[in-house]
Amino acid sequence: MSGDRNEQPAAGVGKTPAERRTWRRLGGWLRGSGGFRLGGWLRGPGGRRIGTALAVLAVTLSGIVIGVALGGRVETDIGPFRAELSISPAGHGRTTIAIPPLGALQLDSHAGPSHLTIRLGALDPGRTEELIDNPAMISRQTETAVDDLRAGVLRLAVRTTAVSVLATLILAALVFRRTRRTAWAGLLALTVTGGTLAYAGLTIRPESLDEPRYEGLLINAPAIVGDVRRIADDYNKYGEQLQQIIGNVTKLYTTVSELPVYEPDPNTTRVLHVSDMHLNPTGWQIIRTVVEQYDIDVVIDTGDINDWGSEPEASYVAAIAQLGVPYVYIRGNHDSATTENAVRSQPNAIVLDDSVTTVGGLAIAGIGDPRFTPDKSTPMGGSELSGDTANQLIANGETLADRIRANSAPVDIALVHDPSAAGPLSGLTPLVLAGHTHNRQVSRLPQAPDSELNTDLMVQGSSGGAGLRGLEGEQATPLSMSVLYFDQERRLQAYDDIRVGGTGEAHVNLERHIVRDPAEGVVDAPVTPTPTRGAPDPTSTPASPAPSGTPARPTPTG
Repeated sequence: MSGDRNEQPAAGVGKTPAERRTWRRLGGWLRGSGGFRLGGWLRGPGGRRIGTALAVLAVTLSGIVIGVALGGRVETDIGPFRAELSISPAGHGRTTIAIPPLGALQLDSHAGPSHLTIRLGALDPGRTEELIDNPAMISRQTETAVDDLRAGVLRLAVRTTAVSVLATLILAALVFRRTRRTAWAGLLALTVTGGTLAYAGLTIRPESLDEPRYEGLLINAPAIVGDVRRIADDYNKYGEQLQQIIGNVTKLYTTVSELPVYEPDPNTTRVLHVSDMHLNPTGWQIIRTVVEQYDIDVVIDTGDINDWGSEPEASYVAAIAQLGVPYVYIRGNHDSATTENAVRSQPNAIVLDDSVTTVGGLAIAGIGDPRFTPDKSTPMGGSELSGDTANQLIANGETLADRIRANSAPVDIALVHDPSAAGPLSGLTPLVLAGHTHNRQVSRLPQAPDSELNTDLMVQGSSGGAGLRGLEGEQATPLSMSVLYFDQERRLQAYDDIRVGGTGEAHVNLERHIVRDPAEGVVDAPVTPTPTRGAPDPTSTPASPAPSGTPARPTPTG
């Protein structure tokens, strides 16, 4: 023990003389009259008032938690459903619409520390039979959905507040056994609970129904989230959006073995953007499902459909013909001339290489990647482009830019494989699609000095989950693709980002993004730098490891 005591540093060691004097004065004050005054004040009325206030606050918060747990739940009819509404504390305001077993919609619906959950229950057998016999009843039933939900949320708020106040009063009476303190606790509970719920009601965002996040089975995603017809122009269509969701879910519940008839808006052109399939056969299954469920008009592939570009790999592209819609393709750095010719041989395929085509009313220009580098050795994690490679990609973009300038009509979409080639296209087209990085990003190209047109750059993740290399990590790389919606003026009005993964690759995460002003493009997209001649790429281009089963080969780039 004495040895331990001797090892303790002496008081004041390591402190400056001024610091030691300050601590000595403070110690003297605490030992003298100042310390007695502070201790006396804490033992006096002032200290007792603070202790009482803290005790009342603790009891109030405990009562609110108990009250929300006991009373924050009601059942109500929403359209044709019997639904359960519940409220719970949360870090930020949001709403979950749970639709078992189909999935759930997540909405950033309001502000404040409250989470509203709307759980739709199954239809009762009698009502289900009526809906099946008379489908027109679905529309009539869902017309009341907005009023039903408003009334249900109001009842939930009143019940939650009342039970929270009652629980606080009971708890305070048991703890304090004094009327005044019990009353203060009840009043505080009313203020906190009522104020929180009122704040949520005042900050509600009806437009959040335009941009839901869906989690569930891929086959149900388009029917639940709904179409994007006439979106983004009128925030007051809250009722229509809610009725549409309720109506779509009702159709799903009343259909036994097939999805409901999905009626797309005839004025919307739907484009499915895929990239970097890397020989993953599962990717074709997902693409076929999306094409069918979303009524896709054209598929755009921005390259790397193969891994090594070999002759045996050419048979992989035969699945293109089974999609039944136009398939616009550009070559990636993993795709050889053999790969490109195999794609070109498919009856519905359109191969672009410094050329322009019109599909679904959209003018699309594209150019293949200038490199064929399946065997190029690159450190894992990516590295900056060399000056020669950057110059090669910039020249590739400039070639396509010259083609677009020479075209007789404006180009709606430009395609490059590597986003590093996109810089020269700024101001020439409103949208550039790319791949290569296996990382989904949406950004804006720097403004061209001689053009007022904004150009957005959408880089796709890997629609094949990075191929076999995607299985090398602790978790499989998700399959990524996007559905782009264009209006009659060929402007992008919305896009759905789809990530497929989970058990059996059946679980999907879908996020809808609305372009509020199609003429301006994706206004909240950050401006991304692009490489310039003689300078390295300002952003790193991730590399891809060699496919599994080929350890002797050096690591290819993405």
